[in-house]
Amino acid sequence: MYLSPRHAEIIQMAKDHGRVLVDDLATQFNVTPQTIRKDLNDLCDQRLLTRIHGGALFPSGIENMEYEARRKIAADEKEAIGRAAARLIPDNASLFINIGTTTESVSKALLDHTGLMVITNNINVANRMRIYPSIEVVIAGGVVRGSDGGVVGEAAVDFIRQFKVDYAVIGASAIDHDGALLDFDFREVKVAQAIIANARHVILVSDQTKFERTAPVRIGHLSQVNTFITDRCDIPSVRRICEEAEVQLIETSLT
Repeated sequence: MYLSPRHAEIIQMAKDHGRVLVDDLATQFNVTPQTIRKDLNDLCDQRLLTRIHGGALFPSGIENMEYEARRKIAADEKEAIGRAAARLIPDNASLFINIGTTTESVSKALLDHTGLMVITNNINVANRMRIYPSIEVVIAGGVVRGSDGGVVGEAAVDFIRQFKVDYAVIGASAIDHDGALLDFDFREVKVAQAIIANARHVILVSDQTKFERTAPVRIGHLSQVNTFITDRCDIPSVRRICEEAEVQLIETSLT
């Protein structure tokens, strides 16, 4: 497949950073935003990128992104979401932290808390938090995914069901406009469902790019969470679900 030099460079930038934005590319290549939009549309037509509002994601298709690429997508937004979630969780609380790059940002923001009991199926979260003596870390057993350090499977589900905690911090690979929370791995979804069922207050953390993605396995519904923290929510149906289900919606770009 032939790619022009600019198209090839756009693909490489998307691969390196997880996503590319129209305005940034227009500045980088000294062309108009309209030219970049056409470039992105052409690349998306070839299924090399996936179009989102204001830019495009790498890669396309239903496969989940590589862990390092996902970490780079909306990194600043995820950090702000993490700080907002940490402000909701008091010292001396018990909580679940699920798999995901945004939930990992929450774990980073919680490091100045004391007296926490953190139950997680995320090896990256456990490794970050275990060295802090004021935080007790309990890690689930089960199958470890080599791609991202997530612990999944029936053993992890059974482990989670032993607890009833104050808070749960969960993410999702995609959020449908009808409020469905979606993921790629049915084994991970079973753990997430157990986490939701065994927490008094569920906090969903997700940046706005998740509104542009899709995934095949249903975790649950937005109405099942207590608080939804995102950088920005411009989807009217999602805002309506939050209002009708009394889900607290926190948009970090507006605070």
